[in-house]
Amino acid sequence: MPQLRGKNVATYLDLRSRGIFDAGTLSKLNLKILRGIVLQDSKDFTKVWTKSSKSTIFYESGRIYFENYQCCFSSLPSEPQLLYELPKRSKAEKIEDALLCQCPLDKGLPTPSDQKPSLLALTSNNWLYRFSAVTGQQLEKVYLSPHHKFRYLGWDVSQETFYVKSIQNKVTSSARQAGFNQNTLLYLAVFRVFPLQLVGVLEINKSIFGSTVIDVVLSQGVLAVSHSTKTVKLYSFEDILNKYIRTELVLGEQCHSEGGKTVGEAPFGIPVNIHIKECPPVLFEVSCFDNGVQIGGHPWHYIFTLPHKKHQGSYRICSLKDNTLAKHGIQDMKCCSLESDWIYFHPDDSGRIIHVGPSTINVLKILSELESDSQFDIVKEFSITAHRDNAASQINVTSSGRTVKRRFYQLDDDPDRETFRMVEYEDELDLLAVVEVTHREDEGKAHVRLHDNNTGALLKRVPLVESWDVTYSHELFFDRDTIVHIEQTKNNNFCCHVYKISRGQADE
Repeated sequence: MPQLRGKNVATYLDLRSRGIFDAGTLSKLNLKILRGIVLQDSKDFTKVWTKSSKSTIFYESGRIYFENYQCCFSSLPSEPQLLYELPKRSKAEKIEDALLCQCPLDKGLPTPSDQKPSLLALTSNNWLYRFSAVTGQQLEKVYLSPHHKFRYLGWDVSQETFYVKSIQNKVTSSARQAGFNQNTLLYLAVFRVFPLQLVGVLEINKSIFGSTVIDVVLSQGVLAVSHSTKTVKLYSFEDILNKYIRTELVLGEQCHSEGGKTVGEAPFGIPVNIHIKECPPVLFEVSCFDNGVQIGGHPWHYIFTLPHKKHQGSYRICSLKDNTLAKHGIQDMKCCSLESDWIYFHPDDSGRIIHVGPSTINVLKILSELESDSQFDIVKEFSITAHRDNAASQINVTSSGRTVKRRFYQLDDDPDRETFRMVEYEDELDLLAVVEVTHREDEGKAHVRLHDNNTGALLKRVPLVESWDVTYSHELFFDRDTIVHIEQTKNNNFCCHVYKISRGQADE
């Protein structure tokens, strides 16, 4: 029986049955019990299900999507079960992108369907659909435009506002030679969810944002514009709305400025109603490698790499307030590997930073210097290291017993060495899932290591049955009592493997 801070599970279950705890405390208690069960030595993760597909497989929040979101399985039962299958679609109606929306629990909504999770799906012919995430029933549909090809969905503020982005306009060489200049790069349509409401549609124009603009994303109310000059500029989307929205448009209602046509219906769609006349004030600007900048931490900091190839793999952590480089703010693992290390702000909202290399994972925190409120120090909270015998790896023994020392060093991510391939955070169990891969007997073997999120202590190792071919792409998700491994296989096929917690021999 797993122990939880002096009390075992049976004691907690007894207290729960007598209604001792409120809803919030009860939820935390249930997750503590589940964490204890998952980490028991007598409990194993066992592969319960495998399914292949000729198209990309997606996973999110207990749902596995096949055939471009046409087919949905639930991973919550002891073995995944089919939830629904959408009607067959033509190539013109293919689903290009999708977002899963979880219904809010803190407010009432106009219709019962708004109180349940739904799937937003964007099709090739510019329709935005809202399906029930449980039954696949079509709940709403919106026609976007007869002129602009929309292709991508993304969250601005998760589960609150999202955007639909068009493909980029390309000027052909003949048009360029003829002197034709296309200043429009792309279009963004922004919506609120629960209920589905239009915020507006805007054009990203090079004459406004600069001739070097190459891409745009919307995140946390900030319009981030990337330039070919390796510069990223941030603008307030709220300020853009307040200043440049010309007409308030409502889905399903008539647009009087366009002759009374209905907004969101074919063939009219949704017209541009946010007309930016001049470049808005720049909130923040940084020159960085590969247009990559991350903002987070407590207090606010940003992470970037200087815009020169020689700095690749060296990350700088600076204060967002005054751009001051933090003490120990240059993080460089000096890896010699085919794949570079990566760094990001911890998704647990602690403000910490995770830096992942082939054999080391550093969890860092931002501390204020004692003598100054404006100077910050990057301190290592803990490290997770792979087991490697560096001395032995440089020595070979021949069949005759002669010892031969290698004249070259192995790469840090050499297949023969235990290498970290990915890190996943399970927020409800407060565990880090680290995938380590080692090449054994001509195939890659993977283990999922479960570490305590606060100390880095190794609590459990889970072997994966299937081989792990590092030449193909992989995704791994750790969700409560479930591990989902999605891999690309030969001939551009895909395969999904599902593992569930099960009884070990000690319990039988």
